[in-house]
Amino acid sequence: MNLADPNFQLEIAANVMVAGSILLAGRNNVHTWWMGIVGCALFALVFEHNHLYADMVLQFFFIAISVLGWWQWLRGDHGAPLPITRVRPRAWVWLVPVAVLGTFGYGWMLHRLTDAHAPFVDSAVLVLSVIAQFLMMRRKLESWWVWLLVNSIAVPLYYSRGLHLTSILYVGFWINALVAYRHWRKLMVAR
Repeated sequence: MNLADPNFQLEIAANVMVAGSILLAGRNNVHTWWMGIVGCALFALVFEHNHLYADMVLQFFFIAISVLGWWQWLRGDHGAPLPITRVRPRAWVWLVPVAVLGTFGYGWMLHRLTDAHAPFVDSAVLVLSVIAQFLMMRRKLESWWVWLLVNSIAVPLYYSRGLHLTSILYVGFWINALVAYRHWRKLMVAR
């Protein structure tokens, strides 16, 4: 870790913005969205430099979906903010196969068409993050369980690419997901 290295400086800036965004999401704060947009733009550059192309694409998805998430948290479906709710059990019947097929399909594509590092693991981070993001955007309590899984996969992946600061951040995200789950559950029960 060389503080004068522009790539490391970019990684620091991305970590700071995304850490702020994740902490705000866990606290059910709408400002999570704009901070996330800035942080994801920075992380797209970090991941591109490290040949983690699925994670780079994921950042573009996060930027686009954050605009919609911001609007939904403010306006909801009918002009009122969305309440925190649970995922219906039957939704998992299609979410799990989508996660598995998406991971293997995108991983296969990365393996065949790019010089991606750990294409299937990288793809699992992408696919599960997309699912978690959609669940969080709809204020579904179980989004935090999916984020726990994402973070458990991402920590060793990022560490293996020398992104030690980012892997430490994702350990923090893992802890935050546990705290956020508990906080959201209390908010859901209190309403």
